[in-house]
Amino acid sequence: MVDISEVNRMRWAARRGMLELDLLLGPFVNHHFVTLNEADRATFERLMTCQDQDLYAYLMRREAPDDPSFKPMIDKIRAATGAPQG
Repeated sequence: MVDISEVNRMRWAARRGMLELDLLLGPFVNHHFVTLNEADRATFERLMTCQDQDLYAYLMRREAPDDPSFKPMIDKIRAATGAPQG
């Protein structure tokens, strides 16, 4: 079971300086974060340390992440939030 303090911390981390990111990350944390396994939660937490512009580029598939372990998590976020494909 995921501790509520971890969920709250990730809700805070998902609040970004870009509305576009807030619209993707907020709902993902609220509806899907608790369903992630421990490794995926750790990856999500590391992903939240990325700069907004980089994170947005990854989620919009404009750039590949520097860390290849981010790709599966980015795909999960995109699939869960209905981010545009392609």
